[in-house]
Amino acid sequence: MTSSIMFESPEARARIAAWYERFRDRLTFPTESREVATRFGATHLLVAGPEHAPPLVCLHGALASSAHLMGELGALVQRFRVHAVDVIGQSVKSADVRPRPDGPAYAEWLTDVLDALGLERAHLLGVSWGGLVALRMAEFAPARIDRLVLIVPGGLVMGSVWQGMVRVGIPMALYRAFPSEKRLARVAAGMFSTQDDVWIPYIGDALRSYRLDFRLPPLAKPETLAGFTRPALVFGADEDVQFPGAKLIARAKALMPRAET
Repeated sequence: MTSSIMFESPEARARIAAWYERFRDRLTFPTESREVATRFGATHLLVAGPEHAPPLVCLHGALASSAHLMGELGALVQRFRVHAVDVIGQSVKSADVRPRPDGPAYAEWLTDVLDALGLERAHLLGVSWGGLVALRMAEFAPARIDRLVLIVPGGLVMGSVWQGMVRVGIPMALYRAFPSEKRLARVAAGMFSTQDDVWIPYIGDALRSYRLDFRLPPLAKPETLAGFTRPALVFGADEDVQFPGAKLIARAKALMPRAET
């Protein structure tokens, strides 16, 4: 069997696949499961909302999935045709590949997804790592975006490496090496402002199942976003260790003149 880029073992993949179904079972509205072909491999997505409503393409964060994100989008499903895409390299449901986070690869992948869905242009929402993917799209294929929404996105700023190591990196490494509820609680304290009886155990399994990708996302530059002139809405979080809110908001406004926060 070919070694997985994303998972520690076949058992680890199966564990995360079971979690995907658990998160999908929590959804309170109907969803359609779809799979489309791209140059990087098969890509899965969940679709919900009125068939003829404006299209909204949504990208989840690292080590998550369409089902994780769709659970947070109930209000949007009433107004939009929501396409929650399983990001390659970050979700158990899509191809086991990890494109370079710099350069056009992610934009090429998402362009293939939009083409397969028959979407010439769509609203685009990205969370964390999904925000980084959305930024690559804004850089390399801006004409495909109607409006852009970024929620604590990667790719705009970086927080203190020292604080990141102390609050997240070291607790994560200790949990992976010596898993326990106490160590998982320390990891969760550095990642979440509120605790959840499903998300926290999921993160525990995810940290022990995925081969973690430690590549730092390259930061967007004024020249790379010069061609993006569409409206954008950007959200930051005051206590975010990786992407500090005030710093993130200031840079978003500097890079995207039409950005609201």
